[in-house]
This record gives sequence, structure tokens and C-alpha cells, in this order.
Amino acid sequence: MKKDIHPEYREITVIMTDGTEYKTRSTSKQDVIRLDVDPLSHPVWQGGGVKITSRGQLDKFNSRFGNFLGGAKEDGKGNSKSA
Repeated sequence: MKKDIHPEYREITVIMTDGTEYKTRSTSKQDVIRLDVDPLSHPVWQGGGVKITSRGQLDKFNSRFGNFLGGAKEDGKGNSKSA
């Protein structure tokens, strides 16, 4: 194995948005890292970023592409005609 190719690995302090701290090891040159976004503050981890729709994925697909593979044919003006 080659010598002196790996970065220095040392202990740092991470400060979360609510002020809690924990120690971890990192190759960062900083002694302290303050997080702007973490699981305590980001809406995706808190359930605020997810919007639930009443229709399922299959219903959405069928409403957009239901006639694509052999359903009723359109006349070019958006009007459906029976085959």
C-alpha cells in the first residue's frame, strides 16, 4: 500500500440546528461544523414536504395515457371516436 496518500482523519464537533452537538470523525479541516439543514428542521424528514393526492399513480397514468394503446381513437381535435 502506498504511504502518505490518505487524508488526515480526526475528531470534529457537529452542531445541529437546535444547538445539540455530537462528536464524529471526519477528514474535514474544520474543528466545528454548524448545520443549516438537518433531520430536525428539514420538512421532508418532518412530513411537511410530501403532498398526498387522492388519486393513485395508476389512476394518474390512465387519465393521461389511457387511450394510447388501443382505446378510443381521437380525430385530431380531441374528440374520441369508437374504433
